[in-house]
Amino acid sequence: LAATNRPEVLDKALLRPGRFDRRVIVERPDLKGRIETLKVHSKDVKMDESVDFEEIALATSGAVGSDLANMINEAALAGREYVSQSDLFEAVEVVIAGKEKKDRILGKEEKQIVAYHEVGHALVMALQKESEPVQKITIVPRTMGALGYTMQRPEEEKYLNKKDE
Repeated sequence: LAATNRPEVLDKALLRPGRFDRRVIVERPDLKGRIETLKVHSKDVKMDESVDFEEIALATSGAVGSDLANMINEAALAGREYVSQSDLFEAVEVVIAGKEKKDRILGKEEKQIVAYHEVGHALVMALQKESEPVQKITIVPRTMGALGYTMQRPEEEKYLNKKDE
C-alpha cells in the first residue's frame, strides 16, 4: 500500500506491473466536502457563534483536507477560549500566504510601491463586472514571499471561469 500526491517521483521499480494494481485518485473536495472536512477537524475545538464554515469553505476553493486541518489548528492557536470567524480567516491567510513577517521593515517608498500595486489589483477587480468581490487588501509582508496581496472571496463555488471573469 502506498500513497503519494507526486507519483512522478516514485522509483520505477515500484511502478512495474503487478506491484500496485490499483490507482485511487482522491480529488480536491468541493464546497460541501470542504464544509464537512472543516466540521470534522473542528469537532474538538470550541467555536463561537460567529463561525460560518460555508464562508470559510468558499474562501478556500482548491484546499485539500490537510490544508483545512491546518487552518483549524492555526485558528485554535490564537489562544482564545473560543475560535471566531476572524481567527479562521486569519488562519486561511497564514496557510495560503504564510505568517506575517513583522521583522521585514519596508521603507516608505517600498510601502508606497506595494500599496499602489495592490490597489491596482483591487481597481481592476472592481471595474470588472464579473469579478469576485475584494475581501482584503494588505501590504504586510508574508513568509511565502508576498510583500502584500489582494484577496477575493467567491460568492459561490465555480469550476470554470468565463472570458469576462
